[in-house]
Amino acid sequence: MVINIGALKSGDFEFVERDIRGVVRAARQGTVVKVILETCLLTDAEKVKACELSRKAGADYVKTSTGFSSGGATAEDIALMRKAVGPEMGVKASGGVRSKEDVEKLVKAGATRIGASASIKIVSGKGGGGEKY
Repeated sequence: MVINIGALKSGDFEFVERDIRGVVRAARQGTVVKVILETCLLTDAEKVKACELSRKAGADYVKTSTGFSSGGATAEDIALMRKAVGPEMGVKASGGVRSKEDVEKLVKAGATRIGASASIKIVSGKGGGGEKY
């Protein structure tokens, strides 16, 4: 699910948490729930709050982006998200991951899962220094 960015930005944290919890409850048992934050649209304080609300509502993962906005995963955002959710919750880096070096930086920063449209090129060794595929 994508977090309700408008409600988050307006400070309606109760609504955001209730919305996430509703998706978690509606998901079948065993279904992984990821909350997409769209980090490029948020301040650091909003990213932390979104992570805290996601954890509190019972989501399994927080994820950087859908890949359809103006930015993607950064090592700085992953580190911030990891710190906010702690060691038990998953953190998925998605958006703009194009090379083995990108993957290594994001994992080192705390990502437990990577989303990349260039996955085959990355693992086959054909993905290099950030070119677009």
